[in-house]
Amino acid sequence: MTERPIDLSSLPSYQRPRRSLFSARKLALMASVVAGLGVAIYGFSPPTGPVDIFSSPAHAQVNNEVRKVDKPVGFADIVERVKPSVISVKVNITQKLAKDDSGDDDSPFQPGSPMERFFRRFGGPDALPRMPRGQGVVTGQGSGFFISADGYAVTNNHVVDGADKVEVTTDDGKTYTAKVIGTDARTDLALIKVEGGSNFSFAKLSDGKPRIGDWVLAVGNPFGLGGTVTAGIVSASGRDIGNGPYDDFIQIDAPVNKGNSGGPAFNTEGEVMGVNTAIYSPSGGSVGIAFSIPAATVKNIVAQLKDKGTVSRGWIGVQIQPVTADIADSLGLKKAEGALVAEPQANGPAAKAGIESGDVITAVNGDAVKDARELARTIGSIPPGNAVKLNVLHKGQEKTVNLTLGQLPNTLEAKADKDNGDQGSAIPRGTDVPKLGLTVAPANSVAGAGKEGVVVTEVDPKSAAAERGFKEGDVILEVGGKTVANAGDVREALNAARTDNKNSVLMRVKSGGSSRFVAVPLAKG
Repeated sequence: MTERPIDLSSLPSYQRPRRSLFSARKLALMASVVAGLGVAIYGFSPPTGPVDIFSSPAHAQVNNEVRKVDKPVGFADIVERVKPSVISVKVNITQKLAKDDSGDDDSPFQPGSPMERFFRRFGGPDALPRMPRGQGVVTGQGSGFFISADGYAVTNNHVVDGADKVEVTTDDGKTYTAKVIGTDARTDLALIKVEGGSNFSFAKLSDGKPRIGDWVLAVGNPFGLGGTVTAGIVSASGRDIGNGPYDDFIQIDAPVNKGNSGGPAFNTEGEVMGVNTAIYSPSGGSVGIAFSIPAATVKNIVAQLKDKGTVSRGWIGVQIQPVTADIADSLGLKKAEGALVAEPQANGPAAKAGIESGDVITAVNGDAVKDARELARTIGSIPPGNAVKLNVLHKGQEKTVNLTLGQLPNTLEAKADKDNGDQGSAIPRGTDVPKLGLTVAPANSVAGAGKEGVVVTEVDPKSAAAERGFKEGDVILEVGGKTVANAGDVREALNAARTDNKNSVLMRVKSGGSSRFVAVPLAKG
């Protein structure tokens, strides 16, 4: 059957194809896009001869010439170079189990013990090994990597914490005994030394800072499958996962699972950008959210562990908190930056230098402090005994404070208010504070509340105060920078803030033995 030609001139104008859209050049381009050939259109010139779309993907025939098309970039060369530096880490830990232990029969570990944390770090209860009650030796596995030819290697603290015996297996299948040189629980890093070798392949810690979107390769020992390589990108940086005040994790989406702990995350230069330490996993398996300790942190910690087996951090002795937008407004700050001092510790370097509650530390040695975590990391990276200069905003006025850093104690004693949790009906009805949603009473009228401030006796669940976390038994020490002793003082401070056209008022609150500042929005009228 012969096809009948179509007379385009007989069609309405809006149905006629525009010649400029269907030129030979654009037809070729559109056809290649629709067909999904994935070959480059060199110079956007139409081919003068047929193109074999089924030929080798590495070549395409254009203008009667065979031109090489770049293959997808792979990671084989990088992996071949760095994989020998990665090790599998196996630990034996003697765990004493009490005969009268009333815990979960399926878990051989005391709640909160090093091994309990280890096996739960990469998943839920299914990650815990099952064993008969009374058996005392348990094993765990993780990853690590050499940082020197003479056998020094990095892994996680939670991998070797409490280990009686540590063994490592190299990429070529050889097993060596290792000893723990030093650990740092605050950053979850550990340095170990392999015995019996002096020419190990080792990795270099990166000097640069990864950018979001950079490629990353995770190499490790997931589920005991040593030498496993996965790839992804840097998803975020500066992550705080609630592990401690020094949290500054790199987030990656390279699949990381149980057993990858302590393994390296490599960049495309073959350098270690981070040490894999934790994952977010509701199921216990990889969901594409893993966290790595940055190389800069690893360098600092490892150098100290190698030198003296422990880590010493600078300490100024303050309890700090972030400056939120509401707090910044209450203090008259233009930006929500810096670290707010909730309470200086008695006899600490900061208290001796004159730093007070409500001060905002804005810079250390001339370098701006973005937030409270950055202050903690900055001070912690300076050795004790060094003199530092702090820029402080004190009651609206900028001042400079010079002090000498102390050494961060291994444990900080919490000031527990033993009577706070047992007040019950001993808390009186108190006096309402209009438009704030709180009822308060003088602290000296409530047993165990102390002599300063006012005690919160009731909180309206629908109020702004409830949204800000106020609860019965909290003690309000200051309102708008002024000490308060009764409901009248609170009202007076609130009225002063409204007169100053403040949108919120800053309160210093003691709860559970520690102090914090809370910005509470002011109701108008």
